[in-house]
Amino acid sequence: MNRHTSPGGYGVIGPEHVAELSGLEIFARMHDGRLPAPPIAKLLDMTMSDYEHGRVAFVSTPHSELYNPLGTVHGGYTAALLDSCMGCAVHSTLKAGQAYMTVELKINYVRALTEATGEVRAEGKIISLGRQIATAEGRLTDSNGRLLAHGTTTCIILSARSAQGASQ
Repeated sequence: MNRHTSPGGYGVIGPEHVAELSGLEIFARMHDGRLPAPPIAKLLDMTMSDYEHGRVAFVSTPHSELYNPLGTVHGGYTAALLDSCMGCAVHSTLKAGQAYMTVELKINYVRALTEATGEVRAEGKIISLGRQIATAEGRLTDSNGRLLAHGTTTCIILSARSAQGASQ
């Protein structure tokens, strides 16, 4: 079902990349295929469309396999797209050796999605970046720029080694 593909395939990047590369350098290598896109990108049919320090955007196209029993796209799809773009906006600001974890996520659903919605764009922007806490906002829009959902996140900034230990 994937309409989008990653030039570097899909996979998890090694801890050596996190230790040696800034968040922005990681995204540059993912974008040009020198590093793989995360597996969630394949599952959600999501491609990074553009990125810069403090801002990351993805595109995806919802399809009927994502429907809930009411015939609209499950809210988890929207939440995952927004969580991804907002978290990546935070990640794009991190130095080599730093990682992050989401500690809070808030989503507001504005319009229902169906496969007729067509391609959507999830764009995350940093709001505040501290030594230990970062916040970001995200917007999900259709191809006409119509707002579908929006949200905010709070992330904790950790050393890459601490983040890896926290996930085990």
